Amino acid sequence: MPWWPRVFLRLSPPRFESWLGVYMEVFPPSCGCALPLWELLVRAVLVESDLAGPEKIVWISVAILIGLFSVQRLGTDKVGYSFAPIICVWFTLIGGIGVYNYFKFDPSVIKALNPVYILDYFRRNKKDAWISLGGIVLAITGTEALFADVGHFTVRSIQISMCTVTYPALVLAYTGQAAFLRKHTDLVSDTFFKSIPGPLYWPMFVVAVLAAIIASQAMISGTFSIIQQSLSLGCFPRVKIVHTSAKYEGQVFIPEINYLLMLACVGVTLGFKTTAKIGNAYGIAVVFVMTLTSSFLVLIMIMIWKTNILLIISYVLIIGSVEFLYLSSVLYKFDQGGYLPLAFAALLMTIMYVWNDVYRRKYYYEVDHKISPERVKGIAADTNFCRIPGLAMFYSELVEGIPPIFQHYVGNVPALHSVLVFVSIKSLPISKVPPAERFLFRRVQPRELNVFRCVARYGYTDVRNEEEPFERMLVEKLNEFIKDDYWLSQMLINNGENNNICEVDGGDHGLVNGDHEVDQDVRVFRDEKKREAMERELEMVENAWRAGVVHLIGESEVVASKGAGIGKRVLIDYAYNFLKKNLRQSEKVFDIPHKRMLKVGMTYEL
Repeated sequence: MPWWPRVFLRLSPPRFESWLGVYMEVFPPSCGCALPLWELLVRAVLVESDLAGPEKIVWISVAILIGLFSVQRLGTDKVGYSFAPIICVWFTLIGGIGVYNYFKFDPSVIKALNPVYILDYFRRNKKDAWISLGGIVLAITGTEALFADVGHFTVRSIQISMCTVTYPALVLAYTGQAAFLRKHTDLVSDTFFKSIPGPLYWPMFVVAVLAAIIASQAMISGTFSIIQQSLSLGCFPRVKIVHTSAKYEGQVFIPEINYLLMLACVGVTLGFKTTAKIGNAYGIAVVFVMTLTSSFLVLIMIMIWKTNILLIISYVLIIGSVEFLYLSSVLYKFDQGGYLPLAFAALLMTIMYVWNDVYRRKYYYEVDHKISPERVKGIAADTNFCRIPGLAMFYSELVEGIPPIFQHYVGNVPALHSVLVFVSIKSLPISKVPPAERFLFRRVQPRELNVFRCVARYGYTDVRNEEEPFERMLVEKLNEFIKDDYWLSQMLINNGENNNICEVDGGDHGLVNGDHEVDQDVRVFRDEKKREAMERELEMVENAWRAGVVHLIGESEVVASKGAGIGKRVLIDYAYNFLKKNLRQSEKVFDIPHKRMLKVGMTYEL
């Protein structure tokens, strides 16, 4: 006996030992017909360990799903570069095998392009033909993933790939399978793998598994992009958005959504176990997407494109009737797994509705109750109100005005830092915002209060890190704003006085010259006073910066107002607050150091 069977007899489990013993008796090495070592191991694992059984296939699928979701953090670019060659091989193989089967078995299947045959099919099978549309629709699923990735790739690249690669390869593949079935009518359930030529079977098996993984990747990337857009519209709870590309805004990674998707996919795989129910669920999801997309396209044609009404009616009658026919067919299998995507959609829509509704109520409450300029002047004139050294940054979502939570703060703490800046951080739909254009400042009157408003603008690839300290940059730009404000006021005053001199110049020149000399002295004196005030203000900002920076975050709790109905109480007190407490908090969104953070709480009655 060679050395390698003896090694496996020592290392392998008893079941494999018995199988190997029988194998060596039937195929002794001397007969020259023993299988290669790698094939021996593959058959031993697949056959004797029953790894190819349904339960084991489910667990293999779970392992593949976990691995797929684990690499999402690398970004669409890196994942796409590794998957692109596999997809090219996949389309080349299915197209080539389709051409091979077409010429080998029955080239006459080209007649299937005649639409008369589909009419004959419905005439013969009637209800069964209508039900079969739900299975036929699965033949085109997967290609819609291209259009879910518009946020990740350019429109032109998707158009080229669809028209020159995807569509021709699919047509050739299905034509070849139709020719194969003309000669093998008993292999309908396993046409794809049975139609593969023998030498290409195992390579095609590996590529098919990898292609299925890549199709799932496209759906995951599309989900991240949709969640990001919903978040920017205030329709989704706060989650962490990680931009993985400096070129395309839509290439993002969302850790929370990634984990939830992984758990949902693993749960569906373990729950359904077979592809029959998963196929029914997928078919309903795809056809619903197509139908909704066409419905929204009709609205765009009417409201934006101003398309001719006859063309719109033709589109609805032709495209709409076909899609609704498919939709009615897939809904026939609603109780056979088709309920799953509708249940997920209902859950997601409930979350989005709860968050958006309360988010808007909260925003309008802050707008209606923001602090008036008279109240700010009253704070400045209050002799019992003391100022403490330091710079305070008060974070708020309001771009205009001072939020009501500030009044709650000064009402309970009659002290204010020597310099206060209300900061609103906004994300712009561009890659990067130049540092010189990042901060927009506005002074809150009266001037002696030393209160400013600041809008910090960031692009989707901008990050706040140690190389670009947020606090230091804000102070530097605040100093520049104070200087620019001084020079701008001087310029406006000088232009106004020059205009007045020109108007009076048509009268008594001697009197004008005398008055002009007096005005010049007054102007110089006034400029010196303003320059001194500017220098004092700059010195105060510098002293406040050296004394330390405190980050104040307004944490507003929302509750239903007294006398609200049960629906409103459930919406605000339970559903919204549950989402808020279990998702990303404000300090994580703003990336604020915890050692210098102070939360100010207030309850809004909505």
